Amino acid sequence: MPPPLPSNEASLQPSGADVMQGQENATGKGQTLRPSNDASIALKSVSGQKQNKQNLDYVFRTGLAGGLAGCAAKTIVGPLDRVKILFQASNPQFAKYTGSWFGVVTAMRDINRESGLRGLFRGHSATLLRIFPYASIKFLAYEQFRSLLIPSASYETPLRRLFSGASAGVTSVFITYPLEVIRVRLAFETKHESRSTLSGICKQIYHEQPAKVSASTPLGNAVPAIPTPRTGLINFYRGFSSTLAGMLPYAGMSFLTHDTAGDWLRLPAVASYTTTANPKNPSAPPILKYWAELIAGGFAGLVSQTASYPLEVIRRRMQVGGAVGDGHRLGMAETARTVWKERGWRGFFVGLGIGYFKVVPMAAVSFYVYERGKVFLGV
Repeated sequence: MPPPLPSNEASLQPSGADVMQGQENATGKGQTLRPSNDASIALKSVSGQKQNKQNLDYVFRTGLAGGLAGCAAKTIVGPLDRVKILFQASNPQFAKYTGSWFGVVTAMRDINRESGLRGLFRGHSATLLRIFPYASIKFLAYEQFRSLLIPSASYETPLRRLFSGASAGVTSVFITYPLEVIRVRLAFETKHESRSTLSGICKQIYHEQPAKVSASTPLGNAVPAIPTPRTGLINFYRGFSSTLAGMLPYAGMSFLTHDTAGDWLRLPAVASYTTTANPKNPSAPPILKYWAELIAGGFAGLVSQTASYPLEVIRRRMQVGGAVGDGHRLGMAETARTVWKERGWRGFFVGLGIGYFKVVPMAAVSFYVYERGKVFLGV
């Protein structure tokens, strides 16, 4: 133990931050000794210093990376998303195509023949308008919730990861849900002569009035109608309750699975094949190679889609409640009973094959663009 410094030399004593930095360097450039993904450790800037996640610059950069990731992912699967919505919502014109991959191809061909390429991307402008803030908020909220629930590697548990992802998903969907309703209604339209503009759809949804259900309706009087206001902003939150219920397993499992898969791909036995140096900061922890990041993201999409798909079907049916039938606004339980009566348990998985074909590449691209975006932006 060296002798204490004289009082006039106290200013030469290294600060606590310097001591911590020295300890980090001693363990290897600030890297943790356990495998972990980029989000599981304290992120570093290009200079190698730990970043404050509550800093506005950090929030802006992560939000920008997340928004771009969401837009890139949604653009890739835009045509499939259109067909999936038509199948899920039981559009009468496309009901005959459900149940097979050939039906998906035929539906896309018919849409292209009737409306051209623009028809396959019907509602895509509303999608991008919604997905940028949605993905931006989701990813930056995840980083913020992680920083609170997992301040260090010792707090890293699957439950904390799951709760961080679920909280981020709920936060983002609450803010952007009205845009999702608009997007679904635009995508649901198939008749060329009855196309609506974005402003027209907004006015239509706002002024829709729930119809009274009598005993002579197909729904009968087994379930009383849910009291609702005649018009207003509440119409933009159709299906919101099922969305919240579905977002908990979807976002939670998505981030949990991605982070866990990232841990596996960083295990010492495979790290030399799956990781590469950070091009912006070689002293920072290595990042996954492009194919490994795509695998981690795709696997996350597969698991999360399976866990949440039945609730997604219910949500779609509730969202288009004012576009089909008598306009009666259905609740979650009533919608679930209707789906069960129509097709049994299989009705809750209509379009799941398209869902896999869409969500797996979408999640892969989303996580890849986000992780690479963070590297490019220096976060």
